[in-house]
Amino acid sequence: MVTVVLGLAAAAFLGLGWVAQQHVAYTEPLGEMLHVRLLFDLARKPVWLAGIVAMIGGQVLGALALRRADVASVEPLLATNLIFALAAAALFYKERLGAAEWLGAVLVSGGVAAFLVAGRPQGGGVPAPGSAVWIAVLAVVGVAAGVVAVALRMPLQPKAMLLAAAAGALYGLQDALTRGSLLILAWGPVALFTSWEPYLLPVIAATGILLNQSAFDAAPLRISLPATTATEPIIGIVLGVVIFGERLRVDPPALAGEVGGLVALVAGIVILGRSPFLAKSEQVQQAPRDHT
Repeated sequence: MVTVVLGLAAAAFLGLGWVAQQHVAYTEPLGEMLHVRLLFDLARKPVWLAGIVAMIGGQVLGALALRRADVASVEPLLATNLIFALAAAALFYKERLGAAEWLGAVLVSGGVAAFLVAGRPQGGGVPAPGSAVWIAVLAVVGVAAGVVAVALRMPLQPKAMLLAAAAGALYGLQDALTRGSLLILAWGPVALFTSWEPYLLPVIAATGILLNQSAFDAAPLRISLPATTATEPIIGIVLGVVIFGERLRVDPPALAGEVGGLVALVAGIVILGRSPFLAKSEQVQQAPRDHT
């Protein structure tokens, strides 16, 4: 129960942080996408900094949840951040939620519940020396880099979706590295500081933030956020199984429930992502934009 509360609280802070960040990032010149100077420019905006603080708070709460439970248990809870982003956007723009938003919320919440009940993820631990952890890490980084390479050749809105998906992949990897660092910390500080996970973690996190802010710069939240929200739990769950040996039930009824839950989760994210409330920033932000 504590893990569920921590996971949902983390999702709430993440959702609030995304709304604040995108509200500011969307006003930045498009020419700053994928450039570090985008982050420096955003860092001068108080609202964006407040969004970063909220996101960090969500990540801390998520880390506490990951300390208590497996990645496959926590990731679906974190995926509900889009519900909280929708609610925050509705309050900010003083709009009421419609039937589509409620349907999306039910699908996301129901998908999370179905996956957890059907899969009952459990077990897992620190990978043994000589395991294929690096292969899994390099695979995710390679996929993210490939998605970014494709995005560079795409029009603006598909580019935003692909950059957001790449950011979600890195966030899923970040969650796995956080889980690994916490498991190693149980052996003592020396074990943590002599392992590679805590040193790679900030690099992955910073790169994910840059990709995410570039997606926010390129398109409204309804286009840029759902891809992140859908990709992160999928990558996180796969890495939880591959790296930490977390076990999911694999009998036919359980598999049906797991697949059905993930399908409902992604469908709900897509429906919520199409919500007009998440597009309000496109209408209210009037700052000039450089379309180079």
